Order: sequence, then C-alpha cells, then structure tokens
Amino acid sequence: MLVVNGQYPGPTIVADWGDDLEITVTNSLQNNGSGIHWHGFRQLGTNEADGVNGLTECPVAPGDTTVYRFKATQYGTTYGDGLVGTMIINGPATANYDIDLGVLPFTDWFYSPIFTVNAASLHARGPPTADNILINGTMTSAYGGQYAVTTLTPGKTHLLRLVNTGINNYIHVGLDGHPFTVVSSDFTPIEPYEATSLVIAVGQRYDVIINATEAVDNYWLRVGTGGGQCDGPNNNAANTRSIFRYAGAKAENPSNSSGVALPTGCYDETNIVPHQKTTVPQQMPEELKVGFTDTAGNGNLVQWLVNGTAMTVDLDHPTLQGVVDGNSSFAASRHVLSVGAKNEWQYWVIQMDNATFSPPLPHPIHLHGHDFYVLDHQENAVWNGDISRLKMDNPIRRDTATLPAAGYLILAFESDNPGAWLMHCHIPFHIAAGLGVQFLERESEIVSSNGDLGPMEQNCASWTKWREEYYPNGILILGDSGL
Repeated sequence: MLVVNGQYPGPTIVADWGDDLEITVTNSLQNNGSGIHWHGFRQLGTNEADGVNGLTECPVAPGDTTVYRFKATQYGTTYGDGLVGTMIINGPATANYDIDLGVLPFTDWFYSPIFTVNAASLHARGPPTADNILINGTMTSAYGGQYAVTTLTPGKTHLLRLVNTGINNYIHVGLDGHPFTVVSSDFTPIEPYEATSLVIAVGQRYDVIINATEAVDNYWLRVGTGGGQCDGPNNNAANTRSIFRYAGAKAENPSNSSGVALPTGCYDETNIVPHQKTTVPQQMPEELKVGFTDTAGNGNLVQWLVNGTAMTVDLDHPTLQGVVDGNSSFAASRHVLSVGAKNEWQYWVIQMDNATFSPPLPHPIHLHGHDFYVLDHQENAVWNGDISRLKMDNPIRRDTATLPAAGYLILAFESDNPGAWLMHCHIPFHIAAGLGVQFLERESEIVSSNGDLGPMEQNCASWTKWREEYYPNGILILGDSGL
C-alpha cells in the first residue's frame, strides 16, 4: 500500500478560499518516481504546480523533495490524486448547515498491488475485478475489518463531502431514512436539490446536507457500483456500507431492515444547476472526434486510441520544459493540441467508437486547469452537428463528466489559463493505456504567466540522473503511457 504520512487515506488538507497553499512532498518510495496532482484545482497562473509527470514536471525521484505552491481560487472538496488524501477549501455554501462532518471518500480496492493489476489490464479485454470498496479507508471482508462510523448530532444539519477517489467503479450511495440536499458538484456551488441517492463517477465530488431529525439510532449508508457491466466487477459490491450513528445511540450495527434501494448504471447526475449563472456563446463547435477502440499489438496489447494513436509522454522531458526550451515540436503520440486565442470559448466534441469492445464502456473525462460546461451528451449515438441540441443557458459546470458508452460528450471552456493541461479518462487503467490528450494553451504566454519554473528544471535533472542510473533502458512497461 502507498500511503501519505503513514496513513490511508492521507491527512486532510484544510484551507480557506483565497489562501496560498505550500505543500512539501518527499518521495520515500525506493523504486518509483512520484508526484501529486491536486485534482480539480485550476492552478490559475501556476501550471508548474499541477503535478502531472510528462506534462508539467518530471517525476520526483526516490529520496527527493519538491514543493507545490498554488492559490485556492475555488472552494469545496477534492483530493490529491495517486497517493490519496482529501482536501477541504472552506467557502460559502448555497444552503445552511450546523456541522461540517468533513470528507467521506470511497474507492474500489484491489488486494494485488495496483501496478500488477495495471500491467495485467494492458493485456485484458475487460475491466479487472476489484476485491472490495473502502469507505474512509476501511470495510469488512472475509479477512475481518470494520465499518466506518460517522456521528450525527440529533436535531442538527450536517455537511458531508462525498468523493469517489477510486479506480474503476462508479459509486452509488444513499443513507437510510435521510435524503441528501445536494449543494455542490466538484468545485461548483449549485442550486440545492433533494436526492435519496447519488451516483459518483471516478474523480467526482458532491457536498450534501443531512438533516438529523430521525429517531436516535444507527443507520446504514449503503454503497453500490455501476453494476459490473458498465464499470467493472467488484467482489463485495453487494455488501458495502458504513454506519451513521446518532450521538446517544448504542455502538452496534443498524437493525432497521428498511433501506435505500440503490440504482445501478454508469451515468452522471442531471439535476445540477450552477448557482453562478453563465450563458455560453452558441458557436459552431470545433469537432475533436475521438475513436476509442481497443487494438491487438505485441502480446495482445490493449490500448485506448485517440484519433488512432495511444497517448504517451516523455517522463524526462515534460511538455512545460519543451515550452521553456522553445521546442514545441512534440511527437504525435503525445497528443498535444494547441489552444490559442485569449479568453475565447473552446468547444470540443468527444466521440466514442468502441464497437469492438463489448460491452462498450463509459469514461469519466477530467480536464486539468479548468472546469468546463457540459453542453450535450448522449449514449449510443454519433454527434451529427445539430447545435440546436446544445444547452447554452447556464449548463452543468464541473471538472469531471461521463462520456457515455458508444456515445459523445460536448464540452466548452474559456482559454483563460496559459499552460499545458491534461484531459483524460480518470480510470487509471484507461489513461495508462493511452486515453488522453493535452491542451497547450496560449503557448507564447506560458512562461510569463506562470510561477518560477526553475524548480521544475532542477527536479528534471535529478530525475533523469536517477532514472539513467537505475533504468537506463526506460522505466515504463510496454503499452504504459506514463500517466
């Protein structure tokens, strides 16, 4: 297990909206480079702190230390990718509450090391089978374990921050006898709405308010998956839960048999209305038609292709270093797409073509450096260019959205943040097998618009020296993108 400061999940970082964060990361692994991406943070003017090896940095070599500095320009809940720890940025909410319960993270869990699972997935035509789902780092199993316990104060309203920090499974969650009032999705405050359950894709976050007005007792928080056909099998999907215990109740498992009936499926919530309203200009989108197909190569290698090629990065020479060196001639497989004009709207149509992958799979798409507007999405469909379908009046805004199986997803964002920004499927097996692109945004302004890039160059020198000594022929296995 990879841990942060000796614990899993790692310690929660708490800051206030507008704070400057300075986080020191030391890589104590023996045989792996590392780094941390601060999921969902826009990194406005701090592209060098995004923590993406091959794009904004070289991996941090074993024994080395790097410092990430950035401003909390958004508020809400998120987490650090990879070595997982949660983050809370305090700010206003769109509904009142009495008590902040903090973050409740969910992740599907594999007993085999994730590097081993990923290596096998590069040669498998279906998703791997997870062994369990952890809630706040714990769960029961045939080997023991325990349920996570959350305490409710009778008569009070509680803010709870739900995060899918997982690998492959969509998470469905509901609390017996207690509907959720949903007030935020990802880093976006939304108009409150009530739901008996929520579906959370990998990388998504929801802040909910729970009103503790039921009898003083114990209640199950029930957790399920997409169902195994659209996300991946999980051996403990039918038995995943945690305990919500009213203060004053006995320390025992809930005995109430009536509970939330969770749906299945891999999709996004649709009742999201951003509190801060925006109208997106209705212009003809530029189409980025992405053919996501599996292909047999050496050793029956399975890859996810973007415009016919799987993405790879150069760990020794990240994109940002190329910009500093004045060398923006990148290999086609690095999938560098130029985004030019200042503060112009960018429209992207992501079209899936995975007819050879049965059943077709959805993909949670995450964009670095921005949140985006979801203008349209449709399962089992091909975008026909009909812009009358696009929702331009205050559309859903977030930083992770599902590309439906065998369908399309249309996104828009403003080019207001110069840098090298990754857009990728947030299922690690899929981005490892090539499912991603990078936007090189306003290239001529990147160096002048961001912070000190000297530490990145020093870090790359240290990484390259270590890698050449221990892995002179390269560190990546066949088919691994490096991401």
